[in-house]
Amino acid sequence: MLASNNGLPQLLAALLCCFIISYTVSLIRWRIRSRGRPLPPGPRGIPFIGNIIHMRQPELWKAHQKLCAVYGDVVHLSMFGEHTVVLGSQQAISDILEQQSAVTSERWQHPLIELSGQGFNFAFFPYNHRWRRHRQVFSQHIPLTRPIPDEQILIQHQYASIFLRKLLTEPGGLRDHIRYVFSATIVKVVYGIEVADYNDPNVALILRTLEGVQGFDSGRMLVQYLPILRHAPLWVPILGPQLRELAWRRAAADEVKQVMFDKTQDDLIHGRPNTSVLASILQELEEQGDVDLTEEHLIAKNTCVTAFEGGADTTFSTIQAFFLAMSLNPSIQKKAQAELDAVIGPHRLPNYRDRASLPYVEAVFKESLRWHNVLPLGLQHCAGEDIEYRGYFIPRGTTFTANAWACLHDPEAYTEPDCFLPDRFIREGKLDPGVRDPRDFVFGYGRRICAGKPFAEIEMFLVIAMTLHVFDITPPLDESGNPILIEPKFTGSFLLYPADCRCTIKPRSAEAEALILEGVQSSDGPAA
Repeated sequence: MLASNNGLPQLLAALLCCFIISYTVSLIRWRIRSRGRPLPPGPRGIPFIGNIIHMRQPELWKAHQKLCAVYGDVVHLSMFGEHTVVLGSQQAISDILEQQSAVTSERWQHPLIELSGQGFNFAFFPYNHRWRRHRQVFSQHIPLTRPIPDEQILIQHQYASIFLRKLLTEPGGLRDHIRYVFSATIVKVVYGIEVADYNDPNVALILRTLEGVQGFDSGRMLVQYLPILRHAPLWVPILGPQLRELAWRRAAADEVKQVMFDKTQDDLIHGRPNTSVLASILQELEEQGDVDLTEEHLIAKNTCVTAFEGGADTTFSTIQAFFLAMSLNPSIQKKAQAELDAVIGPHRLPNYRDRASLPYVEAVFKESLRWHNVLPLGLQHCAGEDIEYRGYFIPRGTTFTANAWACLHDPEAYTEPDCFLPDRFIREGKLDPGVRDPRDFVFGYGRRICAGKPFAEIEMFLVIAMTLHVFDITPPLDESGNPILIEPKFTGSFLLYPADCRCTIKPRSAEAEALILEGVQSSDGPAA
């Protein structure tokens, strides 16, 4: 026993010696790798857990903005040994995510992607051949760099016209109608399925996938910080219910992919007309013949559900913010309507071909994107290799968080950034190209820019222009008929939504009401 006790100090000394040697070797390797360059500045973290307390703050985009005010527009944070760099200015975002996109287009592959049912979404894929193949299939049918097909724009017109009729007959159902117009449009374009006016089972099914996005990267999931916890038993308090919730989301996403795929494939098998994106993909595969159908069908399923998910929720939130802004700013609304009256006149609805002739309506659209950021911190990028920026060392695997909200609420770029002011984009009656364009931040960066950007822009512009042309939007009224003052507030963490977008919606005139009731025929769509 005495000999054993005498050996304890020697054991401790040996362990301490091993620790010192290991630490010294690690330090030397780091110095060689970084060539003595420091990490970007940032707040000191707690040992082991790092800056996790900061990362769990509400309205994290504002917390990041405050950090940047102290440390500069490139701020380093750490969590459990993982590096994160916050980019707080347009210059830093452009320099790193645009100019160095070849090495900053990776995604952090944390387990929450698969666990939340988002494993199909190629926006979260690593920057590799699999991502490029999905992106290629998507862009062949919903193009990013060439005009959107007229057939798809016509479908957007048709469902925007149905949206107007819904507002006319049931103005109190604004949120449901906004959800309908974007969901129905994408389901028709992508799957070729007509959507019922109310309670459509196909839309209800696909919307289940969005629940995974709404909880994604919220900061409340413990497994987000400690991936090993995904193997914990389901009976563990707090963690168990979170894992059960994630399992339900994953099962829902798998069901959605298969059910919607089967519906379109059934149309083709039975010879029913279907000119959708998915139908085109399947017909092309059949013509090619010698392909791995299992793999190609999986790509088709993933691509189509991603198309829905990428557009349905972000546009849903932006248009809610537009209605809120119009109810709070009657003079801006009247100015946009005066432009529509002068350019379009009372006998037809605006269409996408009118966009270039409606600079103020375009400014309203841009300001809607700027004023309310649906994704205030966007999707994180990841460094695929060690890089240097401004003399700082940024190691491979570092995640980049671009604070889009801070850039679009920068008082140096936008006077009174909290106010809805479309005139900031106008100079001498035309769009001012010198003003920072919100679309440069809203739709992502570099090689990871949103593949559906042109499609989403067209859809939102049409809804905004057509709505302003035929409706007056004013504050909601209480039971006594008095206006209710709505304070602009937004809720959420990963995706943001207006907390309250209630308003009063009425036709501008009898002629406007007639235009609404005439429906698609009056829209003078691009294929007319």
